[in-house]
Amino acid sequence: MKRLLVLRHAKAGPHDEKHDRERALVERGRNDAARMGRLMREKGYRPDLVLCSSARRTVETWENLALGLAATPELEFLDSLYDAPEKTILKCLRAARQTATVLLYIGHNPGLEQVARLLTRKADEAAERARAAAMAAKFPTAALAVLDFDTDDWAAIAPATAKLTDFLTPSGTKAS
Repeated sequence: MKRLLVLRHAKAGPHDEKHDRERALVERGRNDAARMGRLMREKGYRPDLVLCSSARRTVETWENLALGLAATPELEFLDSLYDAPEKTILKCLRAARQTATVLLYIGHNPGLEQVARLLTRKADEAAERARAAAMAAKFPTAALAVLDFDTDDWAAIAPATAKLTDFLTPSGTKAS
């Protein structure tokens, strides 16, 4: 089994098209990222590998998340994941090292949300349908989707094959 943790970067300063890549987290963003790190640790969502956009706000999200996570995964900060479309994200995920069982992807919308929806299967049970509905309704900053694949090969992950095991937001709301 492979587990993909899809995390949207935490709340950043106002949009500035000229300097978008350099936007920093605001205090709420730093706090939310640390809260999500603690929650991930409590739930056992510890990555072996982190693929993170090289934008300042995603790097800072990782740094604050790591404070609460208490894990030391391999890190890759990739320029190709900055504001990446779903096709680029999926290509990076499929190319991940096979020894990683749990992969954390930290990125940006809309591509991040699109790839999470693309990979999520049609839900079998009411709780999974509720999580999928919550994710479809809003994928806020610092939200985390936990996707489980019945494969041992990252290259084999495909649309509509992942079970949406969890969907968490920093406000504490979740569909279970």
